[in-house]
Amino acid sequence: MDGLHSTITLNNGVKMPRFGLGVWKTDNRTSRDSVAAAIKNGYLAIDTARQYGNEQGTGAGIKLGLGQAGLKRSDLFVTTKLYNGEQGDYDQVSKAFENQLKDLGLDYVDLYLMHWPVDKTYIESYHAMEKLYREGKVRAIGVSNFDNDRMEKLLEEAEIIPAVNQMEFNPTNQEREILAFDQSHDIEMTAWSPLGGGESLTNPVIDALAKKYDRSAAQIILRWEWQRDIITVVKSTHEKRIIQNSQIFDFSLSDEDVQKINELDQGKRGLWYDDFQWHNSNGKVANGIDQWPDTRK
Repeated sequence: MDGLHSTITLNNGVKMPRFGLGVWKTDNRTSRDSVAAAIKNGYLAIDTARQYGNEQGTGAGIKLGLGQAGLKRSDLFVTTKLYNGEQGDYDQVSKAFENQLKDLGLDYVDLYLMHWPVDKTYIESYHAMEKLYREGKVRAIGVSNFDNDRMEKLLEEAEIIPAVNQMEFNPTNQEREILAFDQSHDIEMTAWSPLGGGESLTNPVIDALAKKYDRSAAQIILRWEWQRDIITVVKSTHEKRIIQNSQIFDFSLSDEDVQKINELDQGKRGLWYDDFQWHNSNGKVANGIDQWPDTRK
């Protein structure tokens, strides 16, 4: 089945929609509105995180959108993430998770990811997530931003293989080695920053394909990722763009054109370990929750 209701079966048997809405760098009010708009227009997957500072708004949008669409909670697939500063033993992780559920207004989440592999705590934190899974508080667990070295170390210690590794993935950063490693261990890759910002959206190859298929540059990229079997969460705060981004199921890129985009890979990450203070004392990104004016209490 093609379209927003299309799913992929994770390694524990849970079905996850292949296309959804992400809410990075949106405040609570905007998250509420964009999430509600997405659900009203057929999206069944919503992706947020503690670090985004907008779980309350996301939860409000879920409630609003389900009501507008006449859907039940079980119709929706909700992902959130364990914040770097709340990693640790089971008591710490469990407390953090319960607070996230409260902010989201949910009884469970469908997928709980470790946001980044904080070197001193990621093994212990993952064991805590395994316990949450066994307790039925999450339907699947996984990780985000794990390179192959850290994933190998995690797999040596883990009792439950991560269902997902969420990575930056777009035409100029295709993470070939990580994708191949994850696929060999039955771990699905989900793309964050799937449009790759200006470099991908304004790339002349993408532009030429947009003209050829009479589509937007974003639609060409999202269709390419769909044909690459990458689970995708794409951010937009405008209902018109949310709808447009999902209109990728009535055309296909030729194999030749898929290959043209494959050849754009430069391995250019927008954000990686050395950018963070928890990994590098000279890092630029503080270990703090992103905040916008209407999320401060």
